[in-house]
Amino acid sequence: MSDQEERLFGGNVADAVVRVGATVRKPATEATSSVEAFLEHLFEVGFRGAPRTLGRDEKGRHVLEYVPGATQEPFSYTSEELGRVGRLIREFHVAAKSFVPPEGAQWKVVIRPDSEELICHQDLAPWNLVRSGERWVFIDWDGSGPGSVLWDVGYAAQSFVPLIHGGEPAVDASRLCCFVDGYGLDRSQRERLPELMVARTRAMFELGERAAITGEQPWARLHAEGDGSRHWRQAAEYVERHLEIWKDALLANV
Repeated sequence: MSDQEERLFGGNVADAVVRVGATVRKPATEATSSVEAFLEHLFEVGFRGAPRTLGRDEKGRHVLEYVPGATQEPFSYTSEELGRVGRLIREFHVAAKSFVPPEGAQWKVVIRPDSEELICHQDLAPWNLVRSGERWVFIDWDGSGPGSVLWDVGYAAQSFVPLIHGGEPAVDASRLCCFVDGYGLDRSQRERLPELMVARTRAMFELGERAAITGEQPWARLHAEGDGSRHWRQAAEYVERHLEIWKDALLANV
């Protein structure tokens, strides 16, 4: 195995992430021990939609399994593939519900969730889903932490459909149903999901606004560059504007 370090790029928050042979090395944070325990649990209960954690290296960095493959743009996902993403997230949540965080667990959650039902990924999006042949794997678990099923699902739905400015509501509603049907939300959850999608999408915009004041990186930089801030503001407006369309579609056949 080669010990040569290869810098990995992509995403908005990766910092000094490198590949070494069949592993990925990331700088450790105060939350890394908790993330390691969580990933170990997911592996132990049979969930393979996350990279395996492999401890620390001689520099104290978090070592994880390197998953070969590529991410895809959200518009490239077919209806069937959206259903598969929904099923994968459901499998993850089922596995996560039996996790008991270690005493004194610390997490690096940048947006306060609606509740603390289970440990969530917090960034289930196309840029974090590596498609490696038949195996699909969510990466970048550094920001995982307490949240709720609908908090995670609402963000994933908005990102994967995607529900963004310039979309076609009827088409997007159909794609949203494919994703939600794949996950298997019940009627009560479907009734609540649209409002959670609005809140979760707006929270992304507010994160950038807050970071512009506090200087928190990389959010302050992304806000200053403009595109991210405008994207999330317009996405939140789009999701809220067509709230009744999402509700009607999700409840039509349940």
